[in-house]
Amino acid sequence: MRVGSTWQGEGAANVTFTFNGQRVTGRAGDTVASALLANDIRLVGRSFKYHRPRGILTAGSEEPNALVTVGNGPDRLPNIRATVQEIYEGLEAISQNHLGPLHRDLMAVNDLLHPFLGAGFYYKTFMWPRSFWERVYEPLIRRAAGLGALSGEAGGAPSEKAFAFCDVLVIGAGITGIMAALTAAEAGADVILAEDAMVAGGQTGPQDGQIGELGAAAWAQVWLDHLKSLPNVRIMLRTAVTGVYDDGSYGALERTGLHLAPDPDLPRETFWRIRARQAVLATGALERPIAFPANDRPGVMMTSAIATYAERFGVAPGRRIGFFVTNDHAHRTIAALAGQQGFSRLTVIDPRPDAVVQGDYRLIAGAEVVGTRGRLGLSEVTIRRNGTEQRLDLDCLGVSGGWNPAVHLTCHLGARPVWDDARAMFLPAPGAVPGLHPAGACNGTLSVAGCLREGHEAALRALAALGRKPRKIALPPASDDPGRGRALWAVAAAGRAWLDFANDVTTKDVKQAAAEGFASVEHMKRYTTQGMAPDQGKSSNIGALAILADATGRGIAETGTTTFRPPFVPVTLKAMGAGAEGKGFAPERFTTSHDASVARGAPLIEAGLWYRPSYFPAPGETTWQQACDREVAMVRNAVGIVDVSTLGKIEIMGRDAGAFLDFLYTNTFSTLPVGRVRYGLMLREDGHVMDDGTSARLGQDHFVMTTTTAAAGQVMAHMDFAAQALCPDLDVRFLSVTEQWAQFSIAGPLARNLLNGVLDAPIDDTAFPFMGCGTVRVHGIAARLFRISFSGERAYEIAVPARHGAALYRDLVARAEVLGGGAYGMEALNVLRLEKGFITHAEIHGRVTAFDIGMQGMLSAKKDFIGRAAAARPGLLDPARERLVGLKPVDPGAPLTAGARLFNLDDPHVARLDQGYVTSVGSSPTLGHMIALAFLRHGPDREGHEIMMVDALRGIRTKVEVVSPVFFDPEGGRARG
Repeated sequence: MRVGSTWQGEGAANVTFTFNGQRVTGRAGDTVASALLANDIRLVGRSFKYHRPRGILTAGSEEPNALVTVGNGPDRLPNIRATVQEIYEGLEAISQNHLGPLHRDLMAVNDLLHPFLGAGFYYKTFMWPRSFWERVYEPLIRRAAGLGALSGEAGGAPSEKAFAFCDVLVIGAGITGIMAALTAAEAGADVILAEDAMVAGGQTGPQDGQIGELGAAAWAQVWLDHLKSLPNVRIMLRTAVTGVYDDGSYGALERTGLHLAPDPDLPRETFWRIRARQAVLATGALERPIAFPANDRPGVMMTSAIATYAERFGVAPGRRIGFFVTNDHAHRTIAALAGQQGFSRLTVIDPRPDAVVQGDYRLIAGAEVVGTRGRLGLSEVTIRRNGTEQRLDLDCLGVSGGWNPAVHLTCHLGARPVWDDARAMFLPAPGAVPGLHPAGACNGTLSVAGCLREGHEAALRALAALGRKPRKIALPPASDDPGRGRALWAVAAAGRAWLDFANDVTTKDVKQAAAEGFASVEHMKRYTTQGMAPDQGKSSNIGALAILADATGRGIAETGTTTFRPPFVPVTLKAMGAGAEGKGFAPERFTTSHDASVARGAPLIEAGLWYRPSYFPAPGETTWQQACDREVAMVRNAVGIVDVSTLGKIEIMGRDAGAFLDFLYTNTFSTLPVGRVRYGLMLREDGHVMDDGTSARLGQDHFVMTTTTAAAGQVMAHMDFAAQALCPDLDVRFLSVTEQWAQFSIAGPLARNLLNGVLDAPIDDTAFPFMGCGTVRVHGIAARLFRISFSGERAYEIAVPARHGAALYRDLVARAEVLGGGAYGMEALNVLRLEKGFITHAEIHGRVTAFDIGMQGMLSAKKDFIGRAAAARPGLLDPARERLVGLKPVDPGAPLTAGARLFNLDDPHVARLDQGYVTSVGSSPTLGHMIALAFLRHGPDREGHEIMMVDALRGIRTKVEVVSPVFFDPEGGRARG
């Protein structure tokens, strides 16, 4: 119910939303959880396995119970925490995981079957009869799995990605984080203060007493206002740091628009990649539940959550409120609540016989809660004291078993937290994350003064690492008493006591796992599903570890923890991949000749991310094959024009540019004369071929590398790694210029005739021999010319600045048509290269070596290069490997297909007798039949043999002859001219 004289939002406007179709009125600033509690709605969902009633347990992102689906259509989001989702006018929230109405869930029958559905029951049950798995068990399990569903509709409000850089990242804006941010900011450091909640200040409240002359909450607000006024501080609310990565990189999720009505111009979430030189972890601690029989009823909550709902939202989550606590901090919280509207006549149960009353409430010391009642919500609590039980009429029970420091982020790089037996909590391992300094409650310090002190000291360490001199800041006086406490993991009493509220894991389940041999914490987790729910065990893991330790006779330190992995809070794939949908996922890249190709009716095909013309249909042609045959003959007999701008182009400069290429390529480039081009082969470190291409030497310290279209990005990344990690001492710089140059191949016997028509100064074979290069001028425009061929014909590639590409392409095609040629596309390009045995990434697909493609002679024995040692391994030089060959059909009219398998003529067509596979095929008008490149065991040694090509998918079987992969002009005389 709403009680709120102390509410921060008193007087705020009413906001109407719906929950399961029912209109609910809250106030601006409410979360779904606070608004539901204000309207006395306690039942918000059902548990995963038993479908037991579930209510609100916490007030933050650690909530395991109150998961709702919000929105509709493509903006529908499941598994949103009601404790985090703020309400807005028209918000639609729906409860999850029930069949039929929430209060009459038909699946609640599972709870009656709980004796048969204990830990690991699915491992034991769904094993027989075997035939039932696909037809019965799997469909049923899949239908029951999940806690909510997406709409299945595409689109919806956008998400965004963003990048930020700072000197000091402070994670958490409680009093520890505020002090750390203040210390760093006053020293002039650029500071980001990130806070998961909608407001800063953490759990600071009246229970924390005075800080200086102000109440703790007032002190926090004063210094937050000061930080907001500083130009070097950025405060990011509703922003959860989700993960820690290498070199000071942090992921963070900002709920940018989820608290507002949908707006097509406002991203609902923003995924931040933050690079921080230093960081302070001030994430606080999570209150620890206590396992006792029937502790999962709606109305059983964390004590800190009750305080948050009262102080921040003006809501009392019950009318008859009691508490079951084991520590003095909880007593202070209860004392601060006692006497407020809605919090009179409080009862506190404390198992410590020496517990002391700290306020206006009734204390029952030396007692434990041993049971609860209430079908859809708490109505009664049973306690036991000195062996005697009594019942208390309560509809809300606050629980506090102490605190678990939120150490999760310190473990994301592989460190494990360290158990502190004196304080009964896991603490961050020293130096767990370089440059990350834990402070305050997440470091096990629970007093106000201690938190202020550690926040200040953590910032000082960060500043020292940055080389900054701090300003002197006097720490205000505050209480330095953390209070006493007792670790109580579970109450010894009959009945099911819950650990993981979402996945229905009880103390009995953990003990059963241990009894069945699952004593490792990781095995127990998977056997029971403990900690595998959406909250990832934030409320339950430590309690489960303690129960497991007791069941196996080990200490908690020896038992250890499960592995903490990012993200700390759930991150939607849409946020993490923001921008990577539609054309953002698969961008469309167009060449400068694109419009001209489309105007000529060319169908486009994807090549990498580029769109290139497949063929250019001519009047009277009815099939693509007719166009392809015409274009191939055109290049062989006259001249053809093709846009090759998509090939990767990388400028390489520097005194050691030649030496750098020597290290990248298997062959030598440092001896290449200026004005010449050389073909090169590039290996990965494992000795397999990465890419092939050419590099042209335009000057003594200036090369231009050409890569395949498909591997341009991979080669650039490979070069970056090599330059930075493998040979950082070399004087070399390089830059991708693929999109800065439009480049066209002019191929065919009449290529030079056409070219001289556009060059300002004609060329001959002396000035531009085969594999020559240099600068020229085209219609007065500075250009580059390379005499290289991918067709086997005399060919030149001419490159001009991209802004001139469209005009030059149209001019070249028009001149080619006058000479009996014209434009040709990818289909003809493929046939031309197949006739010459030239490889593409259809052949160098990542699993082949230089030996496999017959280029072992290019592996220099006079220098080192990437992949040299690995390429020399005997297994990669075995003659029995699948090696490159050519194939032609014995029957010239028979088809060949890419992807087909190869078998000996007399062998059955089974996998163990497989001899190889076909990579590329084409119909050669020059030779009058289909041709193919393939990889065959013992490859070149079997030239002249006949084998069987089998395409089981298409039902094709063709007898083929093994031949050289070079089908046409093996001497290369046509290209050399």
